[in-house]
Amino acid sequence: MADTATEGPLHGIRVIDLTRILAGPFCTMNLGDMGAEVIKIERPGAGDDTRNWGPPFVGDEAAYFLGVNRNKRSVTLNLKEPRGQEILKTLLSNADVLIENFKTGTLEGWGITPEWREANAPQLVHCQITGYGDKGPKGGWPGYDFLLQAESGLMSITGETDGGPMKLGVAIVDVCTGMYSAMSILAALNARQRTGKGQRVTTTLFDTSLTMLVNVASNFLASGKRPGRYGNGHPNIVPYRDFPCGEGEIALAVGNDTQFAKFAACVGHPEWAEDEKYQTNPARVNNRDDIEAKIREALSKDSAKNWIDQFVKAGIPCSMVYPVDEALESEQAKANNMVVEVEHPTAGPVRMLGIPYHFSDTPEGIQSPPPVLGADTDDVLKTMVGLNDNDIEELRSGDVI
Repeated sequence: MADTATEGPLHGIRVIDLTRILAGPFCTMNLGDMGAEVIKIERPGAGDDTRNWGPPFVGDEAAYFLGVNRNKRSVTLNLKEPRGQEILKTLLSNADVLIENFKTGTLEGWGITPEWREANAPQLVHCQITGYGDKGPKGGWPGYDFLLQAESGLMSITGETDGGPMKLGVAIVDVCTGMYSAMSILAALNARQRTGKGQRVTTTLFDTSLTMLVNVASNFLASGKRPGRYGNGHPNIVPYRDFPCGEGEIALAVGNDTQFAKFAACVGHPEWAEDEKYQTNPARVNNRDDIEAKIREALSKDSAKNWIDQFVKAGIPCSMVYPVDEALESEQAKANNMVVEVEHPTAGPVRMLGIPYHFSDTPEGIQSPPPVLGADTDDVLKTMVGLNDNDIEELRSGDVI
């Protein structure tokens, strides 16, 4: 038991995690980082699918699984068995949050209906993650990040102007759905403080993928004009993209006309800021190809490092374009403790991403490494379900755990 000086903001909240792959596990990892007790229910003998998604592996553990499952306890439970379903019901009756990404109707088939929750677990916040929800022509369909990036239009606006649609380099719809799920769970827990009751929260990959269009969707809804691809450019701001230099590559984010005038002076072309074709951001957007070609020519005369030195002094937002390894090993990543090392019981020292948020009085933290499959089964069944060694051995011999 942590002392009050190290208890996270969600200390005392118990989460039953029935999710797998990425969206749900990413959500529950964040809840665990904030101090919640997360009990991950996994299939006996197999576990979360991502335990086998490799290489790379650290020992026998897949890096993919290690990346989104810290601060959790693993319990194996065969939920196709009636005895497994009864154990799950006991756990839910003493939990604060249930999160799952089963097909609609799965829980109800096990007897965990809204009526059951009302009678046996009224305090429970039930978060359900699905592909499309239960309405519409795809209601009940499973969702896959890659397909949702395609279907939502995200791929259509990603990639080079003269190239084809391109997905993002990470499963961003899953990640953002996990974030929305965590945010919604926290809101429901806050509402419970007022009402005394839990409620059902639903998120879908489809809805999340559309909301990720943000300003691009707003541009279309306002203009009726189908958005296109701008490579690494911005549909509403110029210059706001990457540019090759004499050596290396630079990313520029010139967000207003004052910054553009400073930028033009830095690259030896102060006259650009007086030219009516480039003087204002709307003018630069309308003359994007012209001004970007001139910027490429100007930046080709020196290295990215030297340009950045000048731009930083002038207050112009800019950055090097780093590969992943250099980004994770940067001085800023070290200063923000964004790469940490934890000791895993079988894999040994494991490096993983740090926590991107911080609390002044109730600190976030990594209390435990990603669990070995079923590592906490016996303890949870004894302390939370009330079973003894003989009961547990019987369940194990019957392939329930």
